[in-house]
Amino acid sequence: MALAAIKPLKFHLPGELNASMPPEVRGLRRDHVKMMVLDRVNGKTKHDHFHHLENYLDKGDLLVLNISRTLPASFKVKIRRDCRIVQVNVEIRLAQRKSNSVWKVLIVDAKVQKNDVLVFSPNLTAFVRSINRNEPLVTICFSSRGNELYNQLYMLGEPIRYEYIHHHWTLEHYQTVYGTVPGSVEMVSAGRAFSWEMLLRLKKKGVKVATITLHTGLSYFTNDQWQVGPADSLEEYEVPSETVHEINETKQSGGKVIAVGTTVVRALESAIDQQGNTVSKKGWTNLHIHEDYSLNVVDGLITGFHEPEASHLDMLSAFISPIGITKMIGKHRIQNNFTCKQDYHHLFSN
Repeated sequence: MALAAIKPLKFHLPGELNASMPPEVRGLRRDHVKMMVLDRVNGKTKHDHFHHLENYLDKGDLLVLNISRTLPASFKVKIRRDCRIVQVNVEIRLAQRKSNSVWKVLIVDAKVQKNDVLVFSPNLTAFVRSINRNEPLVTICFSSRGNELYNQLYMLGEPIRYEYIHHHWTLEHYQTVYGTVPGSVEMVSAGRAFSWEMLLRLKKKGVKVATITLHTGLSYFTNDQWQVGPADSLEEYEVPSETVHEINETKQSGGKVIAVGTTVVRALESAIDQQGNTVSKKGWTNLHIHEDYSLNVVDGLITGFHEPEASHLDMLSAFISPIGITKMIGKHRIQNNFTCKQDYHHLFSN
C-alpha cells in the first residue's frame, strides 16, 4: 500500500492506465507528455502538452525545483544470524536516512531479529539496530558511512520497481535532468518531464528558477496491514537563502511561485516563521498539507497523477476542493483514457 491519505479520495483506476515504461522508450521526448492545466479561480481545464508550459507562465513567475537525485534503493541481501546464513536473496528497500550510516528500511517477505547482520556484499554489511513490531520499517546501521556508503549503494543497488513496472529500467530513467544531490529513494517524479531546452526557453521568457532539496522517503509498503500516514513520514529537506530571496522578490513584484512537485510544496511550507514568511531552513519535516491547510508560500503546482487514496491527493485538496479533484479525474482522465504517472502532468495555478 502507498502512504495513506487522512481523508482518502476513492476512485477506480484501471490497471492498464498505469504508465509502465518511460515515454522515451515509446519514441516520445520526455517533455512531450500530456498536460492538463486547471485554473484554480474558475475551475476551467485545458489539455495540452508539457513542452508548451511556457504559454501558461508569465515573466516574473518563479519555478521551484527539487534537485534531489534518486538513489538505487532496492537490494538483495543475505541474513546472517549467530554466525550462519539463515536466508538468502532477501529484498531490502531503503526508506528513510537517519544519519550518515543509519537508515530505516523495509524488509520484503522476510523476518529479522535485533542484531541480525544483513550482508549486501563482501565489502558492505549492516546490523539490525532496532525493530518496532507496530511499524513496517526496521532500523539498520551500515558498516560504511557518508560518501563511501553511497558509492557502495550505487554499485550494488537497483531502483525501486513497483508491480506495474514490467521491465528493469536503468537508474537514469528514474532521474530528472537537473537532480544533483543524491538522497531520494523514490523518483522526484513531477520534474521528470522537464528538458534542458524547456528550462532555457522558460528563462528566456523571464520565468525565474530556484531550487530546494527534499529527499523522498519510501511511500509504498507491500502489506496492507500497515496504515502509514503522511505524519509518520519524516523527510530531510533544505530551503537555501538564495531561494528565499527569489520567493520574496517574486511575491513583491506580483509574480506566482510555482512548485514543481508535492515535495517542493512540503519543503517551502515547512520553511516559514510564525508570521508565515519564508525563511532559510534545513532539517526534517512531516508536514501534512490537506484541504483545511492555508498555503503560505506556493501559488501553483505542477504534479503528476496519483493513485487512489494516496496522501498526495490530500495535498492537492489544498489547491482545489476534493470534489473538484474527483470531477477532474472522472471527466478528463479515465474517460479520455490518459495513462498516469510519467505520461500525464497537471498544472494548478491562479
